Amino acid sequence: MRKNKWNCTIPALLLFVLLHSACAQNPPPGKAYVKEENLVQNSTVLLNNASYLIPLQSLNTLNIASVHFSNVNYAGFDSLLNKYSKVDSFNGSMYLGVKTIDNLSADLKWYNTIIVQLNNADASNPQIVNFITQTQKLKNVVVALFGDGSALGKLNGVVAPVIWAKRESVIANYFSAQAIFGGMAITQKMTDTYSARYAANMGFLTAKTRLQYTVPEDVGINTDTLTLPIDAIANEAISAHATPGCVVLVVKDGKVIFNKAYGSHTYDDGMPDKITDIFDLASLTKVTATTMETMRLYEQGALNLDSTVGFYIPLARKTSKNDLKIRDLLTHQAGLVPDVSTYEALLPSDHSIDSSAAYPTKVSDNYYLHKDYFKDVLWPKMLNSPLKTRGQYVYSDLSMVFMKEIVETITATPLQNYVVQQFYAPLGMQTAGFLPRYRFPLNRIIPTEQDQVFRHSLLVGYVEDQTAALMGDVSGNAGLFSDANDLAILYQMVLNKGTYGGTQYFKPQTIDLFTTKQSPVSRRGLGFDMWDPIADHNYPSKLASPQTYGHTGYTGTCVWVDPRFNLVYVFLSNRVNPQVASKLSSLNIRPRIQDAVYNAIAKGL
Repeated sequence: MRKNKWNCTIPALLLFVLLHSACAQNPPPGKAYVKEENLVQNSTVLLNNASYLIPLQSLNTLNIASVHFSNVNYAGFDSLLNKYSKVDSFNGSMYLGVKTIDNLSADLKWYNTIIVQLNNADASNPQIVNFITQTQKLKNVVVALFGDGSALGKLNGVVAPVIWAKRESVIANYFSAQAIFGGMAITQKMTDTYSARYAANMGFLTAKTRLQYTVPEDVGINTDTLTLPIDAIANEAISAHATPGCVVLVVKDGKVIFNKAYGSHTYDDGMPDKITDIFDLASLTKVTATTMETMRLYEQGALNLDSTVGFYIPLARKTSKNDLKIRDLLTHQAGLVPDVSTYEALLPSDHSIDSSAAYPTKVSDNYYLHKDYFKDVLWPKMLNSPLKTRGQYVYSDLSMVFMKEIVETITATPLQNYVVQQFYAPLGMQTAGFLPRYRFPLNRIIPTEQDQVFRHSLLVGYVEDQTAALMGDVSGNAGLFSDANDLAILYQMVLNKGTYGGTQYFKPQTIDLFTTKQSPVSRRGLGFDMWDPIADHNYPSKLASPQTYGHTGYTGTCVWVDPRFNLVYVFLSNRVNPQVASKLSSLNIRPRIQDAVYNAIAKGL
């Protein structure tokens, strides 16, 4: 058995500082962390927020930069900012010499929101204060001030929001960064007067509206009780060649308490998995993309669950799919076959090694499909496929391919654009989406299958699913890629009954409808998979509550939401690398890790 030398053994929150800053102090572990966090919260104040800029809203409209000068904890601060939105970091000290503050302003031209980190020494520098007072006239500015308060009098000309943390610890930096986005609530007002602008009893209060990043003790769980069993199971999976690597994330009570990466991208490359790596989600696409759009259109009254495929798709009206109900597609009871033949039916004339007007659809390196292959070949094949089990539960990828065609017909917007515009970008999700090769460097994308029968190459950023590949890597059943943090954001919104970051994405009734068992013949909700009432199945895990909903993915992924425990569990892996393997399932890796979380909750501190 090879040892997993890449297993990250440092708690997730400590990683921010240890990986990014050699000089910053380390936060205390466990209960000491929570104690310091409480001290920080009880001594941090938000000032100048009459315009309610804080917490930041409409993240899809913001281009954010973070500027630090002599704050030694800037790395941890900036890492936390980047959990919520893409934030570029600037070392302001580099602009206090030959390069001037005016050069800094020039380099910040394309940013509309500037976060400035200050300590007492920085606030005593007229150049820096002048930079803030001039920039606030043109852009959104947020000041994060750390120190005893003596510097407040130097900021009388600052009308931009100031988050003043009296304590200067690394946790104070974590707190302020999260408070800017609503990950932490600001609950205190000034107790003393420092100037006419900053006087006793002044201050603005905020609510927690987004994920918080903290330690297990913050929700009453012992770190070792949670971490050690998960480490053991994840390392077992890698040692048994169930998967080259994986990422595990746990959210409890709206707080990310665990996020670790294990193993490597492949068994041979030695590139360690990172928590920011991007995975092929496979069938998580069904709920994370297609079902989300379906829910939105249902809520708007644009989609009727009891209407038929033929009502929305004219080409279906002369086929057996004409009177299939939308509701039955979403519960896999429409009678559709699991899939149709894909690459097996390709003709030599259907593909080329070079792109051209005739072969524009890229399926993998040096593999291009004939123009309109889906419309002319694959779609007619799906429309004319047999119906064999109508009214029974038979899982079918075709159901979500049909749903993609239906929702795109209603919105006149490609699925890949709609979900980004309506959900991912506003929520602050930075990686989730289709076609990742066009958006990220390849070393951030986890390789999936070494395809030996269809594309004859290692798939990196190309969808593993063959049906989705023949649709140009964008399908209703597969094609979505993401890191774990983005999934945590989206499913925390769902767990919140449709609310996140101060925005209502869905009505609670819509969430309840789609995540409720729909039929006596299966456990399914609408789009969502659900807890299985058959005890011997232990699905999705032995200890999951009957309220649990989510989905799994063929590549070795899953997301499960358990409202009873206020829990979101994310597991991402590439168990199909280099070839499809069954050990991840036979060893029950995903459910055992999920149960380790429940056991840790039960044991408490």
